[in-house]
Amino acid sequence: MANLPPSFPFSNASSSNDPKLSAAEQLVLDICDPELRENALHELSKKREIFHDLAPLLWHSVSTVSALLQEITSVYYFLSPPTMTAAQSNRVCNALALFQCVASHPETRMPFLRAQMPLYLYAFLNTSSKSRPFEYLRLTSLGVIGALVKVDDAEVIKFLLKTEIIPLCLRTMESGSELSKTVATFIVQKILLDHDGLEYMCVTADRFYALGRVLGNMVSSLAEAPSPRLLKHIVRCYLRLTDNTRACIALKDCLPDLLSNTTFNSCLYDDPSAMQWLQQLLHNIRVRQPHGLENMFVV
Repeated sequence: MANLPPSFPFSNASSSNDPKLSAAEQLVLDICDPELRENALHELSKKREIFHDLAPLLWHSVSTVSALLQEITSVYYFLSPPTMTAAQSNRVCNALALFQCVASHPETRMPFLRAQMPLYLYAFLNTSSKSRPFEYLRLTSLGVIGALVKVDDAEVIKFLLKTEIIPLCLRTMESGSELSKTVATFIVQKILLDHDGLEYMCVTADRFYALGRVLGNMVSSLAEAPSPRLLKHIVRCYLRLTDNTRACIALKDCLPDLLSNTTFNSCLYDDPSAMQWLQQLLHNIRVRQPHGLENMFVV
């Protein structure tokens, strides 16, 4: 019933009730049964950390990924107008949690990426409803992308740069919950830390200033409601931008004053690395001098 490598003991299973199957194997098989799928998704997402090699099991078993995609695409209709219920959101998020498991595993990460699976999540990131079901859906979708970028891999970044992930993350950074903003900013940070990602964001003034505007707005918001974790990712993004000559020069004029005074000293007090990044950011901007118009953005 499943077409798996020999290392998976249920590769020759003929029944979803085979007593020789482990709990994880049985639940993976249950995903393909519409009557058992909801419970299987719930149990697997809840216990995915304790099931050994669940990701290869999900990826290689016959029809399992198709069933997960069916779960994801089945709610597209409820995105606009935003009528998705909490129950529908929870069920889809359970499927997305399994995608995150696949995206995190070294054996399945690249096959998952090459099959362009992340594109199925972009419809969720493009929503604007602030209701809890939609926010949960966006956060879980961001978690899948975050799992891909967590391990530094140039091929992952190259793929993402060919998609709409940057504007989708910027959208979340502007209007999402604190947790969604944090994950979206982390994704942007990881993209910037890649050579091609930094080049992409700084090749035109429009891209640089779009990012700078969103980062600046978040800094202003954090002055009223501090979040050390989110601020740390923002500072790291700014610091990485200073590695590009034109961006560093531009930051002399558009870096928020809140970062150069003592506003966030108490917020970062318990995080020496974040405080060091902030000091390095300010130093880089201070010492970098323009050397002709070729180093300036053309607006």
